[in-house]
Amino acid sequence: MAAIRNVLAGMPWWVKWIAIPVIALVVFGSLIGTVLGVLIGLLFKVLVFAVLVGGLIYVVRKFMSSSSSRGDW
Repeated sequence: MAAIRNVLAGMPWWVKWIAIPVIALVVFGSLIGTVLGVLIGLLFKVLVFAVLVGGLIYVVRKFMSSSSSRGDW
C-alpha cells in the first residue's frame, strides 16, 4: 500500500481523481452495471412480494370480518 502511495504522490491531481476512476469505470463498468441490475431487480422483487402479502392479508381480513358477521363460519 505504501508503494502505491509513493507512486501516486508524484502524479498530478487529475491523474488521481479523474484518469484512474475513468479507467476503473471502463474496465469494471459492465460488472458494476450487472451488480446494480441484480440489486435493483432484487429490491423490486422484494417490493412486489411485500405488496402481494399485504394484499393477501387485507383480503383475508376483509373476508373473515364479513363472514363472521353473517355467522357462516
